Amino acid sequence: NNRAVAQAKGEIVGLLNNDLEAVHPEWLDELVAHAVRPEIGCVGAKLYYPDWRIQHAGVITGLGGVAGHPFKGFTREEPGTPQFRPHVLQNLTTVTAACLLVRRSVYAEAGGLDEQGLAVAFNDVDFCLKVQARGYRNLFTPFAELLHHESASRGAEDSPEKIRRFQKEIETIKARWGDALLSDPAYNPNLTLDSEDWSLAYPPRTPPYPLSNGP
Repeated sequence: NNRAVAQAKGEIVGLLNNDLEAVHPEWLDELVAHAVRPEIGCVGAKLYYPDWRIQHAGVITGLGGVAGHPFKGFTREEPGTPQFRPHVLQNLTTVTAACLLVRRSVYAEAGGLDEQGLAVAFNDVDFCLKVQARGYRNLFTPFAELLHHESASRGAEDSPEKIRRFQKEIETIKARWGDALLSDPAYNPNLTLDSEDWSLAYPPRTPPYPLSNGP
């Protein structure tokens, strides 16, 4: 990706997995329309498994310890909390690079993807955090929809070598971003970090307000 972007001539670059399938012709127009906005950094799409369950509706840092996909496994029709979060255009801290558009100038400003410490996992989370740290707002749009045949060519993370590499990448991103991963501004601190269903945390992650004894 880094080598390809360095050779690209266009103003906007797209990071696209080889296991994506477009389901409507306007998906690229929708992503580009936001990527050209000067205040926007990374723009992510809404991705589904082949059975139309949600695979990606944004990324929340801290879920599962590093980052996770809220509403993963929800059906296309489920509202997803009273705020309908899987179905609304919104700023998010991170989006997946399985389908991500960004201006080439922003890509270069953020230093691209970390091809050494995060060669496979979490390089998109790290990249989005670097872009946000430079003052840009990352964005998720549900109006660009694609099917994602996840890891169709790369395979599962099930060999001892892959597991060791994955654990090393977890250590790398935690060392780089620390406790900031656990305080995603796009995620209510009253919600759990233990699952991706947008449910309340139990026990609470935030301390209760002290009771007042009066003036």
